Amino acid sequence: MTERAGVDRDFLASDDGLLRALGLLSREHAGGAPLDLPERLPEAGLGAGPVLDLLAPIVLGGAARLGHPSSFAHMDPPTPWIAWATTLWNASLNQNLLHPATAPAARELEDRVLAWLAPCFGMSGGHMTPGSTVANLTALWAARECAGVREVVASTSAHLSIGKAAHLLGLGFRQLPVDATGALLPDALPADLSRAALVLTAGTTGTGAIDPLDAAGRAAWTHVDAAWAGPLRLTRHAPRLAGIERADSVAVSAHKWLFQPKESALVLFRDNATASAAISFGGACLAVPNVGLLGSHGATAVPLLATLLAWGRTGLAARIEHCVDLADAFARFVHDDARLALLAEPQSGIVVWRPRQATAFEHVRQSLPPGSTSTTTLDGEPWFRNVAANPNADAGLLADAVRRAL
Repeated sequence: MTERAGVDRDFLASDDGLLRALGLLSREHAGGAPLDLPERLPEAGLGAGPVLDLLAPIVLGGAARLGHPSSFAHMDPPTPWIAWATTLWNASLNQNLLHPATAPAARELEDRVLAWLAPCFGMSGGHMTPGSTVANLTALWAARECAGVREVVASTSAHLSIGKAAHLLGLGFRQLPVDATGALLPDALPADLSRAALVLTAGTTGTGAIDPLDAAGRAAWTHVDAAWAGPLRLTRHAPRLAGIERADSVAVSAHKWLFQPKESALVLFRDNATASAAISFGGACLAVPNVGLLGSHGATAVPLLATLLAWGRTGLAARIEHCVDLADAFARFVHDDARLALLAEPQSGIVVWRPRQATAFEHVRQSLPPGSTSTTTLDGEPWFRNVAANPNADAGLLADAVRRAL
């Protein structure tokens, strides 16, 4: 068949170009490539192939390798290759779930993912968002509309997005004290929460602490920010989040322990029909109501659904449980070495520790492998922080480095 005249081939699939991109992706690239790019927008383009060759050492060589055995520092996991492939599909199709006519299958796939995951948290449904910052804001917006809350109550360890959401929604914001691990002190809860949205955190950013989830239901609305630890509900560690099912809403970051590319998260509601109706808007150009904060909304459920289908619940659970085991193994090493102090037994795969000799902190920090360890500050004191987000991390490699540094 002859090609129609005037067709722009940059909008058609190129086997050669895609194979070239895949080859560059699979190749080792030296890190630190200079950003050798024009200062001004070029008048004439270089062409797609040469641009791939130009950008590969910058984009691929200049990135942190989150699947490397030494990567044990942050909440950002590596992603499975099936997510790379389906993300490429998404980019080629550019679906917009706001309009059913442009994304008929993608809308159904998101509904299916939510139908699989929402019951794990005792929720009836929800929708996907670009991250838990948006999920938290959406949940508290629903709390304001459905329960008439006038104040947000959370611990001092709550994610900064909670304070942002309260500010954006015109709600008061009250912070409550925490224990030495960073978990909310239940005795600090106000007696009257009848006009409040209580936010409980399942896996704080700094220490991985889990707030007392049995407090769910004591306020006009309870939201659980389970961005980090939420996926434990699909594992043998599910009892650590007992009580989350009594919340009115839950946020989970799929781009953390569900191993998805940025930007992928879920906001879930116990009464999804009522909550979604309260945060829906319509318009002359819309065939269905626009639910939530976003207008245009991409098919982020596709890589998540593909991953869940490829692994199943047991495959996903095995990877999360392995991460928890890595954290526990490193925590045992810290606990057993008299030269080190462990903040607490890890609750959700985050190990917080430091040398007992304060003057050794900086020397140890400089001696650890790049990407292996982050830092946090508690009560004005620096601590090391290791996050088990990478199933391929090597806790023994880190332990050996710490021994050599001491």
